[in-house]
Order: sequence, then C-alpha cells, then structure tokens
Amino acid sequence: MITRRLFLGAAPLAVLSGCTTFGSSNDITSRPAIEPTPKVMPIAYGAVLDEPYPIPAVPDGIVPERYWRQQVVNPFPNETPGTLIVDPNAFFLHLIESPGNAMRYGIGVGRQGFSWSGDAVVQYRRKWPRWKAPDDMVARNPELAPYSVANGGMDPGPDNPLGARALYLFQNGEDTLYRIHGNPEANSIGKAVSSGCIRMLNQDIIDLHARVRDGSKVIVRSSVMPAGLV
Repeated sequence: MITRRLFLGAAPLAVLSGCTTFGSSNDITSRPAIEPTPKVMPIAYGAVLDEPYPIPAVPDGIVPERYWRQQVVNPFPNETPGTLIVDPNAFFLHLIESPGNAMRYGIGVGRQGFSWSGDAVVQYRRKWPRWKAPDDMVARNPELAPYSVANGGMDPGPDNPLGARALYLFQNGEDTLYRIHGNPEANSIGKAVSSGCIRMLNQDIIDLHARVRDGSKVIVRSSVMPAGLV
C-alpha cells in the first residue's frame, strides 16, 4: 500500500524527477498577523460535475481574491498574444490575450517551479493525465514501482498529483520536466510549497487548457527560491 508518508518522503526528489505533488502542500510561506475577511468565491469556482471525475467547489475564504482568475491590463504588452508568462515570485500566470489585456491566474509554486526558468513551448496538453514515477524516484522508493513508467503510471483521478489537466513544457525539443498542472489543494495557491511545479486550481487549469494551443510560447521568469525550500 502506498502511504502518505512515503509520498511526502519522495517529494524532495521532484527537483530531479519532474513534478510531484503528493501529500500536503507543506506551505512554507508566512501568513499575515491579521487574516483578511473571507470572500465568497465566484461561480466559476463552483463544483464541476461534467468531467469524468467530479471536482468539488473551491471553499470560500481559502484563496485570496487577488489570485482569482480575472482579466487584467496586460503587464507584458510586447509579448505575442497566446504567450504564457509564469512569474513564480508573484505567484501569477498570465495568458496574453492582446496588447491591452491578459488573463491572470493565481498559482502555487513548488520546489521544481522555482528551480527552472527560461523560454519553452507547450509541447502537448493532457486532460486527466497519468502521473509516472521516474526511474530514479522508483529506485529510491521501491513502493512507487506500481506507478513507474514501465508499469504505466498512476491512473487519472482526483488523487492524481497532476490534477484535471497538465501542460508539458519542452525547450529545444527536450522535456524540461516542468509542468503547469491542476491540484485539489486550494490552500496552496499564492504560496510556496514543498513539492510540485506550477499548481493551479483544477477549475483554472481546465480554463487555461481550453485557451492555449500546443506549440504556445511559455516564458518562465527568473525567481528566488524561498529559504524554506532550499
């Protein structure tokens, strides 16, 4: 049986093995002394029941309003429409729509999300992707063998660490092991977390997946990894 403890123990290997988001988010971001008044989530973050696996509504008061999906003035007017810009330090992902507008999403950033930057392309996208434990991770954690590449990985579903959708980033034809993916942990949005790459609410990654195309340009801005993740 694969235990939560095993997955949490495997999380540090994500830097070398691509995105992994098992277990709790292990938030290392400090919280304000006075918590803001909880806000009621927009209808866009309600339960999604027309997917192969039901997605629960995002609870009120968990995700700060600034990280809700919203159209904003484009902060990168020189970039081509369709470009994705990931800013790990600000915990935002922008999809450039026009010189004047962009769609902005809140993200959570794991150790792997801070450790790589540069230009890439969305090589391909997947709905309800499989997660496959790389060979080096399985070598260190044999109990992950059922989810190895050779064994076909973990079935899609609500417990899969890549969530409802995933975008796979390549650079010069090579897999960067960098993923933009869904996740069910709403409390990880807007925070630095111990594992994974670029986490989005499942409702947001579904929306983004529908807006982008394979081959879209992605710019991952340079960032500073928080001390708690080093």
